[in-house]
Amino acid sequence: MVAAASVVAAVGTVTGMVSALDEGGGKDQARPKVTRSPTLEPLPAVPTPSASESSAKPSPAKSSADARPKPKPNPKSSTQRPKKPSTAAPSANSLYRHGDSQVLDWVRANRGDPRRPLIESRIADRPAAVWFAEYAPGTITSRVRAVTSSAGSRVPVVVPYAIPDRDCGGASQGGAPDLAAYDAWIEKFAAGLGSGEVVVVLEPDAIALSECLSAKQRTARYASLARAGRTLKAANPKARVYYDAGHSGWNAAAKQAGRLRAAGAASPASSDGIFTNVSNFHRTADEAAYARKVLSALGGPAGLGAVIDTSRNGNGAPADGEWCDPAGRGLGQSPTLRTGKARIDAYLWIKLPGESDGCKGAPGTFTPGYAYDLARG
Repeated sequence: MVAAASVVAAVGTVTGMVSALDEGGGKDQARPKVTRSPTLEPLPAVPTPSASESSAKPSPAKSSADARPKPKPNPKSSTQRPKKPSTAAPSANSLYRHGDSQVLDWVRANRGDPRRPLIESRIADRPAAVWFAEYAPGTITSRVRAVTSSAGSRVPVVVPYAIPDRDCGGASQGGAPDLAAYDAWIEKFAAGLGSGEVVVVLEPDAIALSECLSAKQRTARYASLARAGRTLKAANPKARVYYDAGHSGWNAAAKQAGRLRAAGAASPASSDGIFTNVSNFHRTADEAAYARKVLSALGGPAGLGAVIDTSRNGNGAPADGEWCDPAGRGLGQSPTLRTGKARIDAYLWIKLPGESDGCKGAPGTFTPGYAYDLARG
């Protein structure tokens, strides 16, 4: 997301993202790197790529985390010092923490590093999303199944990230060759969801960042996303599917709601609601208020809700709108499915903290110095 999202490029491997390649042996990463999806290991997790992807792309913050468009400046960023978010290990939290990620790899290989205890306790031990950013139709079902079948009674968060013309050609560019191929890929993705509860964060930036497409192309993309939602929910009725709403510093709520409606987000047959703030830094309260405005304008069942990426928003967004590994940021609220807030279904770590947007490290790669700064922030 250029000015707004900056989500995709920063996708990481272990804690949250997964991207896998047909060749196998790749790592699943939480958030895929934009230029190539995150490197994966047998188990997916985006912000670290998914389980069989050998070359992962950066996570969405810029591309998928890095490659994503630059977030729009946040002129109204509050100068008030936000209360420190709770980063204590979540209790009675049923979210699944995937055991294969870049941050976990670093923790295991650097037991003597003085930064390791803080990074391990405040980042590596938290559940995060698993990204599937590589277009590898031959292995996608098994890669998704590797995550969902390992979750047990916990709820995994998975991120399909392979829409054609992804990231408008930015750092997180890539995806399926065309929408017909994408539709087939989603069917195979859905086949790996299993029968248990699972949260699906469907294609970050695909709706909020679509200005690069012609009106005809946007219509076709939205129709494909609507089909994707129906396919995912038909394959697993317990799957909760959320659609891209950008974030509070990007598109106006009414504008975003119109796009979401065209993509099927108001239909219970394809959607459970929306997600915001992926790979961005806007405060949770601002995102919750924005999400409710979008949901109100969207219409649809009263049960539609929102999930918010709180992985890096502890100190809010930089006043200058910087989105690429900005200094002074901090971890946000711990991931949970119990927010206690009306219409806010969950706080999730979709973008894996410590996976670079491309400034403090290569897009989508775990950067210990950046992770340490976030953990201390």
